[in-house]
Order: sequence, then C-alpha cells, then structure tokens
Amino acid sequence: MIRFLRWCAIFIVCAAAIAATVFYVRGPRGSEAARTAEPKGHDDGKAGESHDEAGVALSDAQISAAGIELATAGPGELRESLRLNGVIQPNQETMVQVTPRFPGIVRDVRKRLGDRVAKDDLLATVESNQSLTNYELRAPIAGTVIERHAALGEFASEQRPLFIVADLSTVWVDLAVYRRDFGRVQVGQAVVVDPEDGAPPIQTRVDYLSPFGSRDTQSAVARAIVANEGRLRPGLFVTARLLLSARPADIAIKAAALQTLDGKTVVFVRYGGRFEAREVELGARDGDRVEVVSGLLPGDVYAARNSFVVKAELAKGAASHEH
Repeated sequence: MIRFLRWCAIFIVCAAAIAATVFYVRGPRGSEAARTAEPKGHDDGKAGESHDEAGVALSDAQISAAGIELATAGPGELRESLRLNGVIQPNQETMVQVTPRFPGIVRDVRKRLGDRVAKDDLLATVESNQSLTNYELRAPIAGTVIERHAALGEFASEQRPLFIVADLSTVWVDLAVYRRDFGRVQVGQAVVVDPEDGAPPIQTRVDYLSPFGSRDTQSAVARAIVANEGRLRPGLFVTARLLLSARPADIAIKAAALQTLDGKTVVFVRYGGRFEAREVELGARDGDRVEVVSGLLPGDVYAARNSFVVKAELAKGAASHEH
C-alpha cells in the first residue's frame, strides 16, 4: 500500500513538471506574437513625426550668427517707384566766388582747400599793382573752401576767383531722368535717396525739373535739395527711388522673405523656437515689399532676410530623416 502511494506521488510530480514546461515554452511565444501585432515605430516615441511638420529649430544665437532678420507681418504700403541714378552737387545758391578787387601779387594765403571758414575769416592778402598797398580777401559766408587758386607770389587777376566757398549744410542731388519717363516725374514728388554708405536712405522731394535736356546723356535733371549732416559729399554718385504711387495692404512683408519649396511659394514663420514653412498666396508688390493675400496672419514673426538659411537647414534635416 505504501509502495502504491509512493508511485502516485511520483506520477503527480512528473505531471506537474510536464505542465510547467509546456506553459514556459508556449507563453513567451504568445507574448512575442502579441508584441509583433503592435504598430511598428512606437518603440522610439517618434512615430508620425516628419521634418516638414516639425520645421527647423534654431536658437536665438544661431539666428544672429546666420544673419537672419526677423520681422512681424502686418499692414504696409506698396509703392510703385522709378529707379534713378544721380550725383551730389554743391548747392549753387549757397556758393560764393571770392575774386580780387584789384590785380596784384598774392602776399599771404591763410586757408587751404577743404578748410571750414566762418564769415569774415581772412583767406588771403594781395598787394595791389595800382597802389602797391595790401588788401585782404575775407570769406563772405560761413562754409567750406571747395576751390583755391591762390598761391604765394602768384599774380592775382580780378578776372578769376581765388577761392570758392560753399555752405554744404544743404546740397543738390541731381537725378538723370530719361525721355521715356519725362511724363512720370513732377515737382513735389517724394524721392528716397540712397548714398550707399550703409546708413538709412534719405527721404526728400523733387524741387526742380529742368526744362532742358543734356546732349551727352540724352536725359533731363530732376533735382532735390537735401539737408546734409556730413554724409553727402559733392562729386559722389547716388541711387534714388522716385515714388509714383502708393496703395495700402492689410499684410505686407519683405520680398526677400519669399522662398520656393516643393514648387510652392513659402514664408518661414517662427513658432516657439522653430521655423515652419507656411505656403502663401501673393498679391501686388513693389521693389521691396509684397502683399500676402492668404497664408499669414497679422503678428506672425517671419524670417525676413537670409531666409535661405532656414530652407537649407530644412533640406539637411529632411535628408537625414530619409536615411
């Protein structure tokens, strides 16, 4: 009887061992099958993310280093303008020739070319041939000596000025207008003069339109009288934009912000710390700005200059994402 019970116990232990083995073998396979049934790509927490949707992350330091200018979309004015070339001239109405009263010999010269003078400053002394006495030449106005033809011991004639003094606090900007544009230019029109010295352009107006043309250039002069704080040097060339018409736009942005991406015109809008490509529909434009009909909202911050840097970063990110 005891032997029978022992065999029963052994049988039960063996059965339990076999059952445990079967569970151990089949259980992991079932779990593995369950895992393979799950959607792929969730194990790294990045499923569904594309570079185009996420945009490009650039820090403030990176934006500054790349020279990216940020601007805010909003109302603006589109201006039709005419581009003109010109030259800076002394204001002939504030320029004086200093000529000897009597012929004679220059005995003393006090001022040189480029010197600034006050009214009544001594310029030179001349010994008269008639009386053999010295008389003085003094500055009739305050200004700058822009020409000097006096040399010590030289004969001075009343037929030729020894000095020309000009008040350069205002200058003339003479712009060349070609015959096809004569009908578009009028006195009083606004003009923006760019001395191309890195400082902001100068806002002024057309003060004079010559009734004569130049035989050499086949153009006429449109002149602006411009206040000069030292930026404008006579003899230098300038460019200018003559305002012909203006119209308001609900949203106007800088034309330099526009980029082409996948055949679409886009603007890179900064949202949070990232730039995203926003497709835009455009309206009218001028030389610098363009109207946005749809795609942007007032207050959107966008890459206004060097936006191609953002496009390049987006392309690099897309390439790495494909690999």
